[in-house]
Parts: sequence; structure tokens; C-alpha cells
Amino acid sequence: MAAETVDISHAMVMAPATAGDWLVVAPVAIPILFGALLLMVRHETRLHSGLAIGGLLMTLATNIGLLARILNEGPQVMTMGRWLPPFGISFTADALGASLALVATLVACVCAFYGLKDIGATGRRYGFYPFMLLMMAGVGGSFLTGDIFNLYVWFEVFVISSFGMLILGSTHQQLDGATKYAILNLVGTTLFLTATAFLYGIFGTLNMADIARKADAMRETGPLVTLTMLYLLAFGMKAAAFPVNFWLPASYHTPRIVTAALFGGVLTKVGVYALLRVLVMLFPDERQVLSGVIAWVAAATMILGIMGALAQSDIRRMLGFVVISGVGVMMAGLALGTEEGLTGTVLYAFHSVLAMTALYLLAGVMNEIGGSYSLHDLSGLYRKSPLIAALALLLVLAVAGLPPASGLWPKVLLVRASIDAGQPWLSFAILLTGFLTTVALGRVYILAIWRQKEAPAGEAAAAASPRIGYAALVILTVPVLLLGIYPDPFIRIAAAAATGLIDSSAYVGAVFPMGVQP
Repeated sequence: MAAETVDISHAMVMAPATAGDWLVVAPVAIPILFGALLLMVRHETRLHSGLAIGGLLMTLATNIGLLARILNEGPQVMTMGRWLPPFGISFTADALGASLALVATLVACVCAFYGLKDIGATGRRYGFYPFMLLMMAGVGGSFLTGDIFNLYVWFEVFVISSFGMLILGSTHQQLDGATKYAILNLVGTTLFLTATAFLYGIFGTLNMADIARKADAMRETGPLVTLTMLYLLAFGMKAAAFPVNFWLPASYHTPRIVTAALFGGVLTKVGVYALLRVLVMLFPDERQVLSGVIAWVAAATMILGIMGALAQSDIRRMLGFVVISGVGVMMAGLALGTEEGLTGTVLYAFHSVLAMTALYLLAGVMNEIGGSYSLHDLSGLYRKSPLIAALALLLVLAVAGLPPASGLWPKVLLVRASIDAGQPWLSFAILLTGFLTTVALGRVYILAIWRQKEAPAGEAAAAASPRIGYAALVILTVPVLLLGIYPDPFIRIAAAAATGLIDSSAYVGAVFPMGVQP
């Protein structure tokens, strides 16, 4: 009796993956492979920095290729194990995820370079660079996954890796900060997992494209507003939004400055990304219901965050509050939900990743030159390093939202979108935050860089020449300045990301071509 032929074409991907398809998973696979390689040569610590920088540069190249392909062809999909979605786990890259992955990898390359001087042999021996690569794999996976449970998995990957980086050195201050960081992230993770279990019970699927196309039919029977509120709370904690932001200033000032720079620039943006992906693309009607709550949370986050910065004399602690304030600005666009508002949020995320990483590295260079992070001790740095004075001025202008740097255009878009949406009070909150940021960072500039005070008797002037720090800052300030004076390419990418969130048809069509039903 002849064997019966089974047609598996409706369940499996039959066509071989093209070379271009591998770009979708390469930004995650490459850091994992290089992290494993570093563990294999863990005793050869002199090789760690070179291998890490090489791996991150390869990841950056694949991110550039992936974003270029998305802008030309639309969202890109690769499903694991050849199973068709939603049964197979899909990586789905669109303009939002790919652009954020690109900017995050760029600052990771700079931080790995800065680590040449900031991370000694002991730090390399205890795994700084493997932790860093695995953290970036988790960040890349979060930005590129098309499955909400795997978003949780990638969150766990980068949280566990970041915890290892946070305690590197094992000082009392680091262990105290790491404990708060771990416990409060565990609470956020538990909320995330609870919401995801709830979501699976309602939809019977965890594929984001599948959820997006089924959400309309579920609104009459499923408690989607409750589900959305759970995600808002969980991701709000990950993003350090008010009132669940107290973990960030308690921990980000404790590790090595290169670790704090990477955390401050990248990690909160993953939480903001998750809010955008879930609330705007998956549950837009529920986001609209909660828009008033989100707007007040955004205003409280940005204003109370920058007021916390005004109260600090330690530059590292101050920058933690500036990070929180920036999260509030990004949430303003989420509250508005319009294309212009979301474009402003995505553009601000680009700016914040670059500028906040640069500010933390600037603090490290200031400490190296002046011998302290305290505004009580620092003074006269412009005499010791005119270059630092110039770079610091540019970064202060950027974070305050003043020309000619990167923070101007996102705030212009967000203020205009707030006024157009009939919420002038939200635009006032954004402008007030910009003014208070100018005061807070201007205070740092005046006291640490311009102020002159006599050194105590017998204390020699610092003679440090942090060339690696200078180079890292210059690399980051170039795109910060470019985004300010030539914003059009960045705005186009941010607008493409915002359009893809509001109209998910291209995203869904890439995962389920020609309306294929699971």
C-alpha cells in the first residue's frame, strides 16, 4: 500500500530563508555568539575588549542593513523552526524596533570603547564584557521580537545581565543599589508575566500581529482595559515612570560610570518601546480610554523627575533624575496617540539614548579630571580642558531642548501635537521641564566648569588626559549635533515608526501574508 503524501505547506515555511532574512535575527545572534566566545577565553582578559568591540561593530552593521531593508521593503519577519505564525515564534522587525536597536547598539559600541579605561583587569575577569554583550542581546531581542511572551523572555535576559554589571566591584553601595534594582524589577516582571497570562487566556495567542488583528473582535467579550492597565503599570515600572520610578535613582549612581551610561541611555527606552508597542499597536482603543491617566503620569514624571535633579549635588544621582524626566516627555506622545505626537516620542527616544549616554560619560571624564562627582568639590574644569567645556555646553543644550542640538525638534513636535490635540497644559509641562532642565544642568556647568576656587593647600592640580573619554564623547556628540542641525532623515525614520504603530496593517501583513489564517 502506497504511503500517503502529507501536505505540510499550510503549517510550515517551505521556502528557504534568504540571506537578507537573517538580518532580522543577526542583531541578537551576534552578541550571544560573541558573549559565548568571551566565556570560552575568560582567562585571556586582554582579548575581551577587542572581541566585544568587534562583536558590537558587527551587530551595528547588521542593524544598519536591517533598517535600510525595512525602509525600502517594509517590516521583515523570520519565524523559528519553519513553523508558520502564530505557532512558530516570530521575529518581526519594523521601523520602530530596528531604529531603536540601531541607536542602542551605537552607544553600546562607544561604551565598550570607553570601557578600555574604565574597566580594569578585575572587571574583565569577572565578566563585564560578556555581561554587556548578553545585555545587548536582550535589548535587541526586546526590540525585534514579534511575540509578547518572548518580549518577557528578552526582558529577563537583559535584566539578569545588567544585574551582573551592576554588582561588578561588590562595594557596599553597589550591593545596596543592586538589591533595590533586583527587587523592584522582579515586581515589574511579575506584573508583566501576570498580564501576559491574562492576555493568553483572552486571545489564545501571544503573537503580536495575531493579537492586533483579533483585538477588535475581543473588545465586547474581554476585559481589555484592565489588561492594558496591567501592561501600563508593568512597563511603566520598567521605564521608570511616576509613581513607580523610585528604583532608578537608588541604583544607577552605584556602578562604574560606563555601566551607568549604558543603563541610563538604553534600558528605560526598552520600557518605553514596550508601552508604545502594546498600547498603541495592540490596544489603541484602550489606550484612548486611558489617555488622560497617561497624560497626568507623563506630566508628573517629567516635572517631579527634574525637580529631583535640582535637589542633587552628586552628578551621577542628578543624571538618574534627568533620565526619569525624559521618560515623562516620551510618555506625553504616548498619551496623545497622534502621528505627530508619536513621531516626537520616537525622535526623543533617539535623542535620549545618545545624549544621556554622553552625559554619563561626560561625568566620568569630569571625575577623572577633577577628582570627584560632587558639585561641592569640582571647579575650574574649563581651564583644565577647554574641549570638555565645549562638549558639556553642547550636551546641556541638547538635554534642555535648546538649539542647535538634538533635543529641540522632538520637543517642538510634542508641544505642537499637544496644542493641536487640545491639551495646552501638557505642552506647558514639556516647556516647564525644559526650563528646569536648563537650570539643573546649567548649575552643573557653572559650578563645575566655570567656577574658580582655590585648591586646598598642598593639593596638586589634576593632570589627567583622558583621551579615550574625549574620543567617546566626540563620537556621541556628532549625532547629537547632527540631529539638531539636520533633523530631516531622523524625523522621517521616526515618522515611519509612528505610522507603523498607528496603522499596523503592514506589520500584520508581513507576518500573515495575503491574509493567511492560522
